Amino acid sequence: MIVFYADLDNTLLYSYRHDIGHDKVGVETYQGRTISFMTSYAYELLNRLREQVMFIPVTTRTREQYERIRLGSSPPYALVCNGGVLLDHGQEDTAWYENSVKLTTGARDALCRGREYMERDPHRIFEVRCVRELFLFTKSAEPREMVKNLRDRLDGGSVDIFQNGEKVYIVPVQLNKGMACRRVRERLGMKKIYTVAAGDSGFDVPMLRAADLFLAPAALCDAYDLQGGEIWSGEEGIFSDFILRHLSGYLSALSDGERESGLFSASRSSSIRSSSPGWSK
Repeated sequence: MIVFYADLDNTLLYSYRHDIGHDKVGVETYQGRTISFMTSYAYELLNRLREQVMFIPVTTRTREQYERIRLGSSPPYALVCNGGVLLDHGQEDTAWYENSVKLTTGARDALCRGREYMERDPHRIFEVRCVRELFLFTKSAEPREMVKNLRDRLDGGSVDIFQNGEKVYIVPVQLNKGMACRRVRERLGMKKIYTVAAGDSGFDVPMLRAADLFLAPAALCDAYDLQGGEIWSGEEGIFSDFILRHLSGYLSALSDGERESGLFSASRSSSIRSSSPGWSK
């Protein structure tokens, strides 16, 4: 089996603020207006490829935010809240969520202190939200300064600090997308799974590192020293199109024998790592 884990925002779909050209499909509606789009190419190719791979969205969005998105037929699984919540055919898995809460136990003190710092920050422009008792989120007029102050004050061993535009997050280190993907592997219980992952931000790095093959922007790879994947420089068109074009190429290159084994031929795709920690035998 080939599993395709993909971040959503700025990986497969884009805000209305992002220019992806005129040939696009609206995929998210909020308060009566379309706010997110995919290129028509990516939308159509993704839905074709889903006949050959198990597509699992992996997003920091909440369940409610994720359910606004329409990507064609619903994926069998989706990981939301940065992997803390699993949707199994649209239904939330209670045991998964309870286990996620247990995984974040060691970060409780840092989250409490982090919330206090966030609430006192003079540049904060949004309420401090605790998302499903899993991680913290707010917005700041000076997000880089807030991130620096939080990193100086909090235990880096139990939480990570992320910035996305004006948004700032405090997330337990155990609540990461890579851990969530490993948990899915255990849940599927299959001996042979080849994993492909795509993402564009620091949130996605653990997932990219856990995959057999990753696709990511050059700037992210440079920032986190990611090596061995397919790198998007920005010159190959829209990132989403780059991802799905490469995935389609890999699938086309598989012979019947390789498809049964779950391995790509090194001679046909030399960029794929031959010995990956994510490969289960």
